[in-house]
Amino acid sequence: MNIARIIIVLALVNQVLAQENFPVNGVLETFDPIYAFTNANIISSPGVEFKNSTLLIQGEKILALDTQLNIPKEAIIYDLDGDYIYPSFIDLYSNYGLPEIKQGEYNYRPQYKSRKKGAYHWNEAIHPEVNASEVFKTDMKNKDSYLANGFGAVLTHVKDGILRGSGTLVSLSTKSDHENILIKNCAAFYSFKKGVSKQKSPTSLMGSIALVRQTFLDAEWYKSQKKQVNLSYEAFINQQSLPQIFAINDELDYSRVYKIADEFEVDFIIKGNGKEYLRIDEVINTECPIIIPLNFPNAYDVTNPEVADWLSLQKLKNWESAAYNPIILAENNIDFCITAADLKDSKKFLTNLQFSVAKGLTKKDALASLTTTPSFLIGAGNIIGTLEKGKLANFIITSDDIFVNGEVYENWVLGQQHIVKKKQRIDVRGYYNFKSEEFKNKPIIIKGSISDPEVIFYEIDSISLIANLSENNLNFSSIDGSFRAIGKFRKGIINGRYQNQNGKYYNFDMHMDSVFIEKNKYENTNSNITNYRPIVWFPNKAYGFEQLPISKNILFKNATIWTNEDSGILYNSDLIISKGKILAVGDLLNPLDYFKDEAFETIDASTMHLTSGIIDEHSHIAISRGVNEASKSSSAEVRIGDVINPNDHNIYRQLSGGTVAAQLLHGSANPIGGQSAIIKLRWGANAEEMKIKNADGFIKFALGENVKQSNWGDYENERFPQTRMGVEQVFYDAFYKAKEYQKKWEYYNSLTIKDRKKNPPPREDLELNALVEILSSERFITCHSYVQSEINMLMHVADSLGFTINTFTHILEGYKIAKKMKEHQAGASTFSDWWAYKFEVNDAIPYNATILNNAGVITAINSDDAEMGRRLNHEAAKAVKYGGTTQEAAWKMVTLNPAKLLHLDDQMGSIKIGKDADIVLWSKNPLSIYAKVVQTYVDGKLMFDEKINEQLQSRDRQERMRILKLMSVDKNKKKQSIKPELEKLYHCDDRDEE
Repeated sequence: MNIARIIIVLALVNQVLAQENFPVNGVLETFDPIYAFTNANIISSPGVEFKNSTLLIQGEKILALDTQLNIPKEAIIYDLDGDYIYPSFIDLYSNYGLPEIKQGEYNYRPQYKSRKKGAYHWNEAIHPEVNASEVFKTDMKNKDSYLANGFGAVLTHVKDGILRGSGTLVSLSTKSDHENILIKNCAAFYSFKKGVSKQKSPTSLMGSIALVRQTFLDAEWYKSQKKQVNLSYEAFINQQSLPQIFAINDELDYSRVYKIADEFEVDFIIKGNGKEYLRIDEVINTECPIIIPLNFPNAYDVTNPEVADWLSLQKLKNWESAAYNPIILAENNIDFCITAADLKDSKKFLTNLQFSVAKGLTKKDALASLTTTPSFLIGAGNIIGTLEKGKLANFIITSDDIFVNGEVYENWVLGQQHIVKKKQRIDVRGYYNFKSEEFKNKPIIIKGSISDPEVIFYEIDSISLIANLSENNLNFSSIDGSFRAIGKFRKGIINGRYQNQNGKYYNFDMHMDSVFIEKNKYENTNSNITNYRPIVWFPNKAYGFEQLPISKNILFKNATIWTNEDSGILYNSDLIISKGKILAVGDLLNPLDYFKDEAFETIDASTMHLTSGIIDEHSHIAISRGVNEASKSSSAEVRIGDVINPNDHNIYRQLSGGTVAAQLLHGSANPIGGQSAIIKLRWGANAEEMKIKNADGFIKFALGENVKQSNWGDYENERFPQTRMGVEQVFYDAFYKAKEYQKKWEYYNSLTIKDRKKNPPPREDLELNALVEILSSERFITCHSYVQSEINMLMHVADSLGFTINTFTHILEGYKIAKKMKEHQAGASTFSDWWAYKFEVNDAIPYNATILNNAGVITAINSDDAEMGRRLNHEAAKAVKYGGTTQEAAWKMVTLNPAKLLHLDDQMGSIKIGKDADIVLWSKNPLSIYAKVVQTYVDGKLMFDEKINEQLQSRDRQERMRILKLMSVDKNKKKQSIKPELEKLYHCDDRDEE
């Protein structure tokens, strides 16, 4: 018996054994035929092709594949006549076969506790105990769209929650669920979206990130404790040996996932959003394999020019660039898979795949992304992903190259045939003459695809007629039904008859003059459009840089320099910057004394004022998806630094107003808020690059109406505190817990290595870590405040617990307690003249900043508003107008003083040798309402220039019109309607994710 026979016998035995534990009603079916697919172009794996070859399968397994095979006599033969065979595709991001996740009924009362019964996690969005295999059912309806797109197996999971549980790898056959489940627990899934949970927590992206981090820490602690059972942690711990798949919705999330991966040493596979090209360096930096959708946006309807103006340049550029995403990933050697997820119309999957190949994605990379790469990432390469002896018989049969013009005819899954589209063997396409009594030798064209022809008969209609072809029978009719014909094709002639609008029948003949030659559907006669690769700007929107600025050697001559130092304002003086630092300040500086062998620029600033850049101590720009984690009274565990949005155009706007740095603060929804981020406005940089390195840590506290929820609505009366008295107790309770926590860790850390092995470590708590940092003077408080009594209360709390309030922000009644603030060594960051916008600010006065400053309190003026952040020079001038503050002292309120409050005055806030070259050139005195910013430098890099700004506006208009032209001629009939977008600007009291 030869090897082929042995394989066949074993396959038959396995088929019988696989079903032996199931009762049979009747006679057991043991027939298990061999199928031979001959005369096929077989692509067995990426880059490996067998032309005019044969594939043998039996049951669910592949028996053999080669150009020369001895076909068993009993085999059923399929002559494919040159058709193509590929391994069936694999989708790693699906919810196929799982119950639909439904939103619960709306309840106007907030839910703060989990309503899930059992020994599970306290947060409903954390449910790693969910196993997709336990609820999977073969879905006879929804499998068809996958099969039509070439998929044979999917990794399915419950697409709900933050820790979602385990997914299961299933085949798309109609066999039993037992047979379709290929790998029971195949991967663990994560996301930053809490899903259908009605529980209040988390209310923000930063809250989701903190919750993920805390869960990792809690699971590690759970391993060493014996006091409780938590099924969620047990499931989470058991899943750590599986592939870990993290689903994100924003390209900025790549760096956020990377930080979690780095902190907890997890190798994630990241399911992206299809816009990886926007942040390709960050994607590369993660070193994570990724899963990408082909969710290319449809063109917009831009026929109305006024409505088209609502479209941002960012959306236009993303529309043009989307198809290049997989190409850019491949060029950067990033392992990626392609998923059918996120498509509104599943029929566009193959169309978009072929479009990317037409744009430059290699067929080898395309096939790998759908077969070998996904199978390798989930450890299924031994059963699926390639066509090899012994692997599952999962393959597709296509009319042609699937990455060019090919259509899926059949999809075989576990050796089971699924007909997607019946093969049309007769090609009727061509150029004909139509003859009948009514029409004498009239031209008629049949084009389109071989199985889906289009009939154009200009004597009837100028558009394509409705056509239907089955074998050699062709029906075609006008849209209004006034002409309906049926004919039969034989040897280049179609004979038949038609009925005209009067109901009379006529016989007709159609003689083919020449055949129709099908072109690649993505060919474009305009080679410039076809070959043009869109340029990604930094960021990829209006005013984005094509090349990031670099620091230069620059001499500013004859400027009026506001030093903010003892030397005061210098007239007709020079300044030299180099390598991002201030190199020299003085009169008649000779650049050759500083740049002997280096190039330098000279700027005549004789009519200009030169200052250090404005620093906004209180800002909420550049924050992604929520400024408040409002679900509890203390959210010290969350970090604004995790959710910086470097794409926010308010960064550029504020650079145009001379602002160079800002503290991005958590909102004021709770007494103890989140940790802040201190950034420089480095337009075009990524989120991490915007952070000021080695800056001290800060955290937001809050007092007043917001934290006790008096302005949240009638039903927001469940979360503690509800009174100003309760706010005080929140602080005491939190810090008492922090002190106890600190003692536990100090004791544990004092143990010898031997004793530590006998004593489990305390549970690490991210919230308490931050509070301990405050007690240890490693983190500093900026407190939202208004009313005198509460400000006194918090200073008393701080004094009794041994720490200091660094800054009271807003502090609109600060003038009443300036002396006490001075004694406490608290600073002030206030508004210039805001008042009466709510009850607790009724006592605000425009002299507040001056009174505080005169009392010796370090006083700054902040924006707390995206718009005001670009005209803080005007706000500083109000201290001169109302309080008679000197101009230099007023200017320090938006430069040096906020630098002092942020502990950055050693590197910024004044013009001094060695400090950062964060400088602004003004057309006039910066406190004048007529002053305009001429240039803004950050780290010696030119971030804003009024002349370059005009050039960018012109460039953006040209780019806009270029893309609108492309969009106007786009052939996609399903165009998106345009809707106006409202800009989301965060304020202290915004409580929900955008």
